[in-house]
Amino acid sequence: MDVLAGPQKREYGWYLSLMAPNTKGPKFAWLDPSRLYCNSQALSDCVKDLLKPFKNETIDLVAGIDAMGFILGSAVAMTLGKGFLAIRKAGHLCVETRTQDYSDYSGREKCMEVRVDVLKPGLRVLIVDQWIETGGTMKAAIKLVENQGATVVGIAAVAIENSEGGKWLKENYKYSHCIPNELQSQIDSQCLESLNTSVVKYLNQKNIYIHVKM
Repeated sequence: MDVLAGPQKREYGWYLSLMAPNTKGPKFAWLDPSRLYCNSQALSDCVKDLLKPFKNETIDLVAGIDAMGFILGSAVAMTLGKGFLAIRKAGHLCVETRTQDYSDYSGREKCMEVRVDVLKPGLRVLIVDQWIETGGTMKAAIKLVENQGATVVGIAAVAIENSEGGKWLKENYKYSHCIPNELQSQIDSQCLESLNTSVVKYLNQKNIYIHVKM
């Protein structure tokens, strides 16, 4: 599929066909969803799908997690007509901040920060990231928001893996992601090559084609 083109019939999740596999080794994430952002229709449809579970929720502000969550989170905020709050890697904001330690998907210990002059009690926040693997990064972002008294309406990402942390997030917060149920187990195993016949049939019917490294 042409990266900038879209199918005439856009079924749910068609934009997942634009995701690309890791070709650089184990220190990188196993899959790169960011190519779908290059396609305006794909980005628009992805955002609309992410917002469907929250259509009856009051959302005052969208927060995005450094760095890829900035792209998707900004698009979500613009679609809602709401402001956007950047949750940054520690050391980048030149104003007073709150910080939170966490471990990312690679197991590395890190720290993130958020400014202290926006979040307040009663403010309802939707937190957006690109992908949730272990859930450590999202949990830290949630703590930063809740520790200032704001309410986390929910979380959104292209995918939420059913890791221990991912399951905890799904059990404790309203969430949305773009992965069809038939693909969840392959996403959890981080190996789309394992797609079985029934899933391939489903994808073909839905005009969804996943690029995998053979």
